[in-house]
Amino acid sequence: MAYYRQVGTVPQKRHTQFRDADGRLFYEELMGEEGFSSDSSLLYHRGVPSAIVASEIWDLPDQGTVANHPLKPRHLKLHDLFSVEDAPAVDAVTGRRLVLGNADVRLSYVVTAAVSPYYRNAIGDECVYVESGAGVVETVFGVLPYRTGDYVVVPRATTHRWVPDTTDGPSRLYPIEANSHVAPPKRYLSKYGQLLEHAPYCERDLHGPSEVHVAEGTDVEVLVKHRGNGPGGVVGTRMVYDTHPFDVVGWDGCLYPYTFNIDDYMPITGKIHQPPPVHQVFEAQNFVICNFLPRKVDYHPLAVPVPYYHSNVDSDEVMFYVGGDYEARKGSGIGIGSVSLHPGGHAHGPQPAAIEASLGAEYFEESAVMVDTFRPLELGEAGTASDDGTYAWTWAGRSV
Repeated sequence: MAYYRQVGTVPQKRHTQFRDADGRLFYEELMGEEGFSSDSSLLYHRGVPSAIVASEIWDLPDQGTVANHPLKPRHLKLHDLFSVEDAPAVDAVTGRRLVLGNADVRLSYVVTAAVSPYYRNAIGDECVYVESGAGVVETVFGVLPYRTGDYVVVPRATTHRWVPDTTDGPSRLYPIEANSHVAPPKRYLSKYGQLLEHAPYCERDLHGPSEVHVAEGTDVEVLVKHRGNGPGGVVGTRMVYDTHPFDVVGWDGCLYPYTFNIDDYMPITGKIHQPPPVHQVFEAQNFVICNFLPRKVDYHPLAVPVPYYHSNVDSDEVMFYVGGDYEARKGSGIGIGSVSLHPGGHAHGPQPAAIEASLGAEYFEESAVMVDTFRPLELGEAGTASDDGTYAWTWAGRSV
């Protein structure tokens, strides 16, 4: 993140001696992006953050993918992948099932009611959309509460674990794992990183840890996802730390995990239909994240509120439908918990009947999270398992 926070106790000057009440030196760790050339934070540990006592292979969930070939749009029914009854035995890290992926991003799904292992993604930032549920994410920076509609943005190499609150049921999570960093679009930011007046959200909407979360322990296991020669270039290691990674008494800087709730996004509307970039919330290397939310729609007297047909010649488009009744997909079989994949090379748009049905509409009650990629997406095992097999023919009026 671009703006500064201080949590807990830090010394007056960086890179200087900092001791506890008994005179023991705290160990300073710089966590920074792009070498020493971008956002960073300084964390102060009680123990040595590099001290591991064991390292062994962690066998990841299936990361294999298959090409979308022959090329066609697909409807993936994510709610069919998990039974709610199984959620107490499923955690948010090892229980993820890969839906779609390429060299830049992996999209997964999990329904969980179990506390996850300690975990660190050393490949890229994670942006986890909370379809439903609540709980906390414990991190080396402190605790982040999460709730339905939150994006939980966790910077690369942040040690954390998921602790669902099962009072109102399990947590349904849609992890978007980048191979890069996830950030607000550059056009929303000043040259110094402040969110500008035309941005659809501001710093008040971003919620980082408010206090440190200090834990004690020895021989603490952390699952690390990192680059290697496994499927998708991803492998796992189980590292055992001499002292607990959550031994940070204070930190400050501009790099930390945070949440942003989808309800705090202010949709941008217009006299005629607005293109998808006005719905963008985050960007990363070779993909963007957008959200389509309840909003007033186009007010030209001859406006067609649903999208025009379009060929994303450079992109694959993935829509995760999370609320309401998505106007452009009416009649296709798509509902809450569905994912549509519209690949580059296929002109896509509304179901024909949805165009006439939308005319004269003043408001759309719909919510969806979109990921547009600039490399083709392949199907993970969960994508193959949840494919309805008939969506591609619905524009021709065939039954679903």
